[in-house]
Amino acid sequence: MTDTNYKFEDLLQESAKVHGHLCAGQVLGVRMSMLGLRQIGISDPKGVDRKSIIVYVEMDRCATDAVQSVTGCTLGHRTMKFMDYGKMAATYVNLKTGKAARIVAREDSREKAKRLFPEIDNKYAAQLEAYKVMSDKELFDVMEVAVKPRPQDMPGRPMRRVPCDSCGEHVQDMREVERAGKVLCKPCAEGGYYERPDAIGNGQKSKIL
Repeated sequence: MTDTNYKFEDLLQESAKVHGHLCAGQVLGVRMSMLGLRQIGISDPKGVDRKSIIVYVEMDRCATDAVQSVTGCTLGHRTMKFMDYGKMAATYVNLKTGKAARIVAREDSREKAKRLFPEIDNKYAAQLEAYKVMSDKELFDVMEVAVKPRPQDMPGRPMRRVPCDSCGEHVQDMREVERAGKVLCKPCAEGGYYERPDAIGNGQKSKIL
């Protein structure tokens, strides 16, 4: 077994522990991250390079846990950015050099997995095994891209905190919106994923539990 294979297997097992089980998405995420890190010249993302990397993930699926496990990037550290595109893709950015690479999983790799392991009836099980042995070129498309993170998106302390003129809740990191001269949070300005009881129409005020 080569050092590269050993590293891959080691990273895969670590990722599976983080995610809770081993699946094809874990294999894709680990290999995607290994490739992405190589493309931008990052060799120690959890050590000496930990302040030099940001990753943009385009999916909230299994592979994202693998990306986090391999790179050490997290939402809480503001080094992982979630872009809700629904694509099996991630962009790796070296903040020191500015080099960035977007790695996209190839759709035809699914069919190749069937051909590689026809004896495995379950397509997900076949993908799990196939993605371990397929080449990077068979699995991914690689794009050199330009990414310029905004100052308010960078790790560090919040640049400012302002209260919403409607609900009174505070908004960090310049996520507020101006409407008709008022400073509003996005839920008040544009609607959010939740509704207050008074907005539902039952005549009650929002209750603090």
